[in-house]
Formats: sequence, structure tokens, C-alpha cells
Amino acid sequence: MYNKFIVLAAASLVTTAAFAQVTVGDPWIRATVPAQKTAGAFMQLRSPKATRLVDVQSPVAGRAEVHQMAMDGQTMRMQKVDGIDLPAGQGVNLSSGGYHVMLFDLKQQLKEGQQVPLTLTFVGSDKKRENVTVQVPVKPLTYIAAH
Repeated sequence: MYNKFIVLAAASLVTTAAFAQVTVGDPWIRATVPAQKTAGAFMQLRSPKATRLVDVQSPVAGRAEVHQMAMDGQTMRMQKVDGIDLPAGQGVNLSSGGYHVMLFDLKQQLKEGQQVPLTLTFVGSDKKRENVTVQVPVKPLTYIAAH
């Protein structure tokens, strides 16, 4: 009986580990000034299986969206996208000037040293949804990420 319990417990751990596939590296948000109502969030995403970032939520914002910066002729434009593909085993960088998360209608000023919760929703090729919640540190107004 005890051995069956250990086998079942080990099997459930493997199933859980296989489902929790997306990793988030080096997340950060730049601090805001008191009246500022928007902020960007940046990070690196990696998944061993092909998946897609389809949604983001945060309790500090009225809404959050996935965005892309791209050149349109001589003008840099930012636009909402419906998701970002994460190819299997390849890192995807969410950074200033490319894909990133935008937080709108901020409910409070974001101050250096705070932690902002972000919940990222991914959908795999099997249509299963996975939520990954990360605590994102707020960096100084002058912060520039290393490349």
C-alpha cells in the first residue's frame, strides 16, 4: 500500500512539472512619476514546448496588454498584439523597442523597490491554458536593462 502511494505521489509531481512549462527570467518595470498612468513590463520568456502568451493581468492596473514596437517608415509605432509565440526551447525577449507588456490606468504610483504581481496566460498547442504569476521588481526611473 505504501509503495502504491509513493508511485502515485511521484506521478502527480511529474504531471505538475510537465504542465508548469514557461519560465520567466529577469522581469522588471521602471518606476513611474506620481501622475503617470502607464508603465511597461519587460522580461525573458522560455518554454520547452511551443506555446503562446495570450493575456496578462495585474491588480495595479485597470488593464494590461501585450504590445509590439515596430518601425512604420520613419516612425516607431506601438500597437497591441493578440499574443506572442514562444517557439519550443527558444527564449523570447520582452524589451523596450520590441514586444513588451503595457500596464494602463495605473491605480498607484510604482515606486522603486516595490514588487508588482503580473499573471501571464499561455495557451499550448494542446489548447491547455497555463497561468504564471510573477512578482516583478520596480526599478529606478533611470534604470536601463543590460543587453
